[in-house]
Amino acid sequence: MKESSLKRLFSFVLAHWPFLLLSTLAAFFFVVFNSASIWITATMINNILIDFNEMIIENERLKSLNDLTMNDRLKIYSNGLLLKDTAINTVSSVCIALIVVFSAKNIFLYIKNITLSIVQYRLIRDLRNKLYSHFHYLSLSYFNKNKSGELTAVLVNDIDNMRNSLSIMFQKLFVEPINILILMSLLFIVSSKLALIALLIIPISSVIIFGISHSIRRRSKRSQAQLAGMTSMIAETIGSMRIVKAFATKSFEIKRFARETQKYYQLMLRRDRLRFVSSPVSETFGATIAALLLWVGARDVLVTQSISSEDFLRFILLLFSLFQPLKNLTNVVNELQNGLASADRVFAIMDIDSDIKDRNNAAEIVDLKESLSFNQVSFSYGEKNDKVLNNINFKIDKGEIIALVGPSGAGKSTLVDLIPRFYDTLDGSIKIDNKNIKELKISSLRSLMGIVTQETFLFDDSVKANIAYGLENISDNQIEEAAKAANADNFIKELPDGYNTIIGERGVSLSGGQKQRIAIARAIVKNPPILILDEATSSLDSESEKHVQSAIENLMSKRTVIVIAHRLSTVHNADKILVLEKGQIVQEGKHEDLVNDEGLYKQLHKMQFRT
Repeated sequence: MKESSLKRLFSFVLAHWPFLLLSTLAAFFFVVFNSASIWITATMINNILIDFNEMIIENERLKSLNDLTMNDRLKIYSNGLLLKDTAINTVSSVCIALIVVFSAKNIFLYIKNITLSIVQYRLIRDLRNKLYSHFHYLSLSYFNKNKSGELTAVLVNDIDNMRNSLSIMFQKLFVEPINILILMSLLFIVSSKLALIALLIIPISSVIIFGISHSIRRRSKRSQAQLAGMTSMIAETIGSMRIVKAFATKSFEIKRFARETQKYYQLMLRRDRLRFVSSPVSETFGATIAALLLWVGARDVLVTQSISSEDFLRFILLLFSLFQPLKNLTNVVNELQNGLASADRVFAIMDIDSDIKDRNNAAEIVDLKESLSFNQVSFSYGEKNDKVLNNINFKIDKGEIIALVGPSGAGKSTLVDLIPRFYDTLDGSIKIDNKNIKELKISSLRSLMGIVTQETFLFDDSVKANIAYGLENISDNQIEEAAKAANADNFIKELPDGYNTIIGERGVSLSGGQKQRIAIARAIVKNPPILILDEATSSLDSESEKHVQSAIENLMSKRTVIVIAHRLSTVHNADKILVLEKGQIVQEGKHEDLVNDEGLYKQLHKMQFRT
């Protein structure tokens, strides 16, 4: 059974226990001084309202008593500190005491708040880092099934929502219970009878708070899921803005987004209707109890005289001071439910296990020494009966160039995706130097490979950073040599800031051919023994293709290469061509043999070259 989100959150919180301990101590002293300020304020008001001589007489009477209550002892102690020989001197001492007490109270308040802020921001930092790290742990199939916008929303919006909720929770949860406990203790010390009546507030408020909070959590989950969907829609629309404009679907997209924002508005409004009703309802109950206490207390002062006017005044001040922490605690519970709804989504992702992971005692590999082979490999994205690849067998010796050709959907890209273990085989095995790749560490396996695809992804960074991506301690000279080998050096130097030019998101400021050549330079710098080229020139014009093809030839030198070819002219010099159809190898051989053999390759060649 999985731990609750609240329990898991506190396991993260407890990692920062020194700050929590300091904050708890500061919260305790803050509450002590806060209660002292209320006690002193009551003494000051009493000093102004009644005759000074009566205070002296009452203090002497208390001192003469043998059986002292805790209330009597506190009054004797406070009078010893505050009561002077004259009324004006007493007022002066009370004023000084108030300044000292309020200063101390606020010093401890600052210590409490800043230490809790440290815990709060460290917690959010750790959670965000852990979730981001977990994204890298998950397999490619997970990202194929889940929208990037929704995952971004969890990483950014949900964790930020947790930060807001935890900020309120931490600032209140560590001080208000102590505040309530001490204030309630003082209420019982002053008058246990009135305190028992006041105690009715807590169970009534608790029923209201916890009844409403569960509904708030359910609505918060729905609203955050809706917000994630909106974030995904925004990312998708911005990423496909060219298509939106080309198809003139502006109105359609605006209406679609408006429908989603309306749903979000309704969900948030329903949640806030509940959130905002809890405090007024509990406060109304509190005011009712307070009115009852005023009536009972006034009778005790005026009729039965079982409590002094000073004690009743002190009790009322303490009681009204109790309302605010109770109200704050109500808000804390509501905000906590909102934060826990986000925590549920965060932990739900953290609990997902990757279907591609290292085995125990997985071995390191640093080079391809002999060969790479597919042995009766089959693969399916979903149902086992719906195979994308079926019984694939072939071998590539070190230094060979293998080309994969075939119609769209034949399984070419899927086949090469199995080599770096983006997915795992359904049946059969892939071996490097007779070692099953599932027995190798994934990081070391992938370090052997350089991959250049048709859709080159470049980062919103400098040209230099894109070429050196993932590599440390690489010199500018190595970067420039790689760019020259990729036929990219000339156009890079013509950019506004040369190698330091920021190329924009996905390299938007560059042409397709330029992006491909930077990707090739990136692969050259990595210097991988195995190179995978996935239709790297298929979307380029003839001029760009000439530059890129020349760069690819430099990249392929002295490497083991697997080429997925859209244009058959690029595979004429391959050592071996594998022809795929419907997930199976239907032909195998050199170009000269296959083009003269009646089969799929000859048909594809005729279609392209009209021969």
